[in-house]
Amino acid sequence: MIERKNTAIMAGFVLAVSLLSTALTAFFLSKYDSHKHTQVLGQICQGIVDNLDHAPEAEQAVLTALNEYTYRPAGAEQENILQDYGYHRTDFLRHGSGNVGLFILAGFLAGGLLFLGTFLFWNSRERSRIKALTDYLEKVNAGGNGVLFRTGEDEFSKLQDEIYKTVTELYQTRDAAVEARNRFAENLYNIAHQIKTPVTSISLSVQMMGRDFFMNTKALKYAEQIMRQTAHLTYLEEALLLLSRIDAGTLTLQKRETDVFTLLVLSADNLQELFQKSGITVDIPEAGEMTICVDMDWTMEAVMNLLKNCMEHTPFGGVVHCSCEQNPLYTQIRIWDTGTGFAVEDIPHLFERFYRGKDAVSGGIGIGLALSKTIIERQNGTVTARNLPEGGACFEIRFYCH
Repeated sequence: MIERKNTAIMAGFVLAVSLLSTALTAFFLSKYDSHKHTQVLGQICQGIVDNLDHAPEAEQAVLTALNEYTYRPAGAEQENILQDYGYHRTDFLRHGSGNVGLFILAGFLAGGLLFLGTFLFWNSRERSRIKALTDYLEKVNAGGNGVLFRTGEDEFSKLQDEIYKTVTELYQTRDAAVEARNRFAENLYNIAHQIKTPVTSISLSVQMMGRDFFMNTKALKYAEQIMRQTAHLTYLEEALLLLSRIDAGTLTLQKRETDVFTLLVLSADNLQELFQKSGITVDIPEAGEMTICVDMDWTMEAVMNLLKNCMEHTPFGGVVHCSCEQNPLYTQIRIWDTGTGFAVEDIPHLFERFYRGKDAVSGGIGIGLALSKTIIERQNGTVTARNLPEGGACFEIRFYCH
């Protein structure tokens, strides 16, 4: 059926071009015929005038005859008279020019209409195929399962096949990735629980040892080291549990209107003890009323990780700065330090899980920035890292309005 339609379209184009070519040929033949007829008639009139020695009466008679001439089908008597004088029908072709003009006009109209109709039909058909392909891709982008019907054996159909194959492969890849992520989340959850039990037991045992009145100073020192490492393992266990919740999609965010200045101040307050020990201050200028729709607690967690990272790379007596601004598109929060900045090779990997950069502090496990990125992105935001021209590292958070 499709092949017949394509053949019909091609035949329509050929016929339209043929009619237009025929009409053009007839038009040029008519122009040539008119030119030859004018030459013959001019020679006849010139001969009449010359033979009558330029008599004024003859010239006037010729002009009158030319002005009053109208085409009338020639009768047999007129034809005989012309033949007596040596003329034939082919010597006077002007009487056919009207028919030729009608033929030209009809050819142009028929060819033009056929060409226009064929083009409109072809264009409508192609538009409907493109619309069907566009609708299919829109359904796919929206997460639906569209159906793409084959419409023939032409180049467009080959394109449809390739798109359908690509989309099918993407579906399979997505399903495999989701399954792998769920397995990874389940493994993280199991590992975290496996760690939790012995860590809790060790922590309780060390606490009991610390209460022993007869424990000597050296033993107490060892007990404190064990407690610090146990606290580190506890943090790791909690981080793994959080990662498993995020990967499994079970982390619930309670979004509400939150003042940006309050968010920054509370985040810094929670790290006040660490800042004091490091001899570092936090500068948070007030920027007027500015709100974002986020989960307050989890967003504070994300901001605290960024503040802590800046603090760890700021020399003693330095300052960690914060600023915020808002426009119709997004709200931007900037956090930067006065340290040496990020190592250039670390910047592309800073937000990867368990990545530890060149200048990472000891004791970290490399998931704080990854958690911050995940929390922010789940709230229609982005976070990026860069080095400032004047020195220091800078984090930029953007929460988009829509």
